[in-house]
Amino acid sequence: MTGFLIGFLAGSFGALVGLGGGVIMVPLLVGWARLEQHRAHGTSLMAVAGTALVGGASYAVGGSVDYLAAALLTGAAILTARFGARFTRRLNAQSLRRIFGIFLVLTAFLLPFKQQLPHVAKGGAGALSWFVLLGAGGLAGFLSGLLGIGGGTVMVPALVLGAGVPQQLAQGTALVAMILPSLIGAYTHWRMGHVDRRIAPGLLGGIVLGAFLGGQMALGMSEGILRWIFAVVLLWTGLRYLRR
Repeated sequence: MTGFLIGFLAGSFGALVGLGGGVIMVPLLVGWARLEQHRAHGTSLMAVAGTALVGGASYAVGGSVDYLAAALLTGAAILTARFGARFTRRLNAQSLRRIFGIFLVLTAFLLPFKQQLPHVAKGGAGALSWFVLLGAGGLAGFLSGLLGIGGGTVMVPALVLGAGVPQQLAQGTALVAMILPSLIGAYTHWRMGHVDRRIAPGLLGGIVLGAFLGGQMALGMSEGILRWIFAVVLLWTGLRYLRR
């Protein structure tokens, strides 16, 4: 039941804001399920793949997925997800968390002013969107494997601020793009023994239900409200990473 509750909260929250849910799943697995940090990251990443699959399907049914952008993000993230997972034992993650926290805080302050950005006001980034998406996908894949997050904290801002796409479309595209990188990172963690098999079944059950409901809620919200919610979530997440 603990796993189911964690999965439901993370899945509904993750699909609502277009994240995999790892930003709240990892601390809950550590605090409620008493998992060691590495096992929390690996178990979270396995569940993030479930959130991406079910949540992405909800957005796809609502027509809020850009499949070309998702393919670019996925291709770049696949190349780096495995390296991020393997570097959990070798890299000084503390410095990376601080840099990532600063990035999230700055992005959170930019999101509400999306329409004032010059390239967004002109209708998008044009050909530069491809480079933005490839770079965002590579960074998201690495962070996904390293920190046990879904990568949406990088992909969604890149789509909204870099490519100038609407918030719902960005969130649905990011969730679809997370599926394969999350599976690859989760498999690597599984091979290293970082996935808790006792809590995994309940976690996945909660993820399926929560991600479906969260995706349906997001499709019913206006873009402005959803963007503000996403900005607040990024700010809270960034401050958590900086505090650590």
